[in-house]
Amino acid sequence: MKLQSFFTLACASALVAGTMFLGCKSTASSVETTLNQIDMSAWNYNEADNVYYQTGLQYVSNPADIKYETLGIYVPGAYFDATKNSNGTYTVSINKKNKVDSFSASTAPFVMPIQTPGYAALEAPTGYVKGIKQYTDAGFIFVYAGARGRDQGAPAGVTDFKAAIRYVRYNASLLPGNTDRYFTYGMSGGGAQSALLGATGDAAEYEPYLQEIGAVLGVSDAVMGSMDWCPITNLNVANEAYEWELGTARTGLDSDTQALSDALAEQFALYINDLQLKDEKGNVLSLVQSQDGLYHAGSYYDYLKTVIETSLNNFLSDTTFPYNPDKQKAALGMNMMVPDDWGPRGPQGMAGGNPPSIEEMDGVNRGNTKTGNVNLNATYNSAEEYIAALNANEEWVTYNKDTNTATISSVEAFMRNVKQLQKGVGAFDDLEKAQAENTLFGFNDGKGAHFDSIMAKALRSIGTEKSIAKADEFDADIAKEDSLGSSMEERSNMYNPMYYLSPYYKGYKTSKPAKYWRIHAGIFQGDTAISTEMDYYLALKNYGSAVKDVEFADVWGLYHTEAERTGSSTENLINWIKTCLK
Repeated sequence: MKLQSFFTLACASALVAGTMFLGCKSTASSVETTLNQIDMSAWNYNEADNVYYQTGLQYVSNPADIKYETLGIYVPGAYFDATKNSNGTYTVSINKKNKVDSFSASTAPFVMPIQTPGYAALEAPTGYVKGIKQYTDAGFIFVYAGARGRDQGAPAGVTDFKAAIRYVRYNASLLPGNTDRYFTYGMSGGGAQSALLGATGDAAEYEPYLQEIGAVLGVSDAVMGSMDWCPITNLNVANEAYEWELGTARTGLDSDTQALSDALAEQFALYINDLQLKDEKGNVLSLVQSQDGLYHAGSYYDYLKTVIETSLNNFLSDTTFPYNPDKQKAALGMNMMVPDDWGPRGPQGMAGGNPPSIEEMDGVNRGNTKTGNVNLNATYNSAEEYIAALNANEEWVTYNKDTNTATISSVEAFMRNVKQLQKGVGAFDDLEKAQAENTLFGFNDGKGAHFDSIMAKALRSIGTEKSIAKADEFDADIAKEDSLGSSMEERSNMYNPMYYLSPYYKGYKTSKPAKYWRIHAGIFQGDTAISTEMDYYLALKNYGSAVKDVEFADVWGLYHTEAERTGSSTENLINWIKTCLK
């Protein structure tokens, strides 16, 4: 690779008492790359939206798959002075005076969608992208980066997005905007990878993978903010968390499967006790053995119960009756970006013209295991009517009309009556390797692999011929290394935000976490346990001054979606970014 000296005003102003800031390592940071910088005479222009854009920008010099490893940049027109070229493109220079909303070419943030449900691959755009006008009208610079997906195995997806961020910063001297102000957002597996980008800034574990594909070296890949809807993450204990929460709603399991569910639930409790998470008052949260033997008691349990009650009481406060669940879902909008040039089937065979559904993209095996849930598909004329519907199977919600608040009898009652039980035991590390996460931890061949060492030990502890044989399958996969020699444990750590956020792990404080976080989930979803988002919210709150603000909400009445208490998810995201930058 050739060395290019890279000087920016941002870097020059960032060096304060030896502190390294996001976009640079020093006042004269040496950047190592063979990539050219952006050609400022090759911009396209969308007159209707007043947006200049370029696509097909290769962000790595040794791409594993050029179909994915390019990006598009979309810039509000006011930030450029432009001259039209004979071929229809534009030569531009930065206009430092104009403003869009409250931002100028010096202060505008960059925003990047992580549209990878189920850790799916994301094809790079080759033209203009519908749906970005709300962002560019707000003064944001929109970066749409393609990335490899689960078929290539972890950590391919996050590695690609990191490389894209580095490439944008490599061009900071040419582009309008402040590349330190970089925000990501995503939902489901995309929410997970957005969380990872927020947690793993400049993490050393990613460096060999970035070097392998020819990413820009010597530039930071840390982000300022991470918006994560329904993140499917913390995969090292996701199976265990699912059984601790939702295992109580299972019925009709055979003896081996019931024993596995119980063993996983117990292992989650032991993990939580080792994790030493603290609540907002500094109290350590723990679990103690309950009458069912599954540790459904203790301060961690009480905290989760409070999260559920807060969600219900926020719903009661936010809702004007009559209430219909479909209207709540319709108000959200979606942040799925759709390239103008999608073919009749769209990328990856999806239906063209409209954003694909999560189910079309994520590869998740949602079995027909929903049991015991109440039916809430109706219009409710009052809070009392709604509470009565929640209590249709058993009395577990108590409502106080005078205060318009409610309490619940137990976490288990919520799980039995409302939380969707959609996945079998081994919710993420499926016994037959059938889940998207199994493919994610495969070995760049599109095939699944087992990855959960806790589950492997639990299977072996059951002691039957069948469970031991299955444990052997787990152990065989877990013993494998990827092409760069990383173990399954190392790859799992790289895809676990807690590894970088909690002192329980060796990776604690070895990365640069995002300052600002927004973590939202539909509390009714059965795609993952509530503790998934709750645990890394608490870890972020415990982290210290490097994390400035964390907004956390489990939203009542919503499932696996871009969950918001009120309003549009897109508008709320834009307003949140603006608030972070005030």
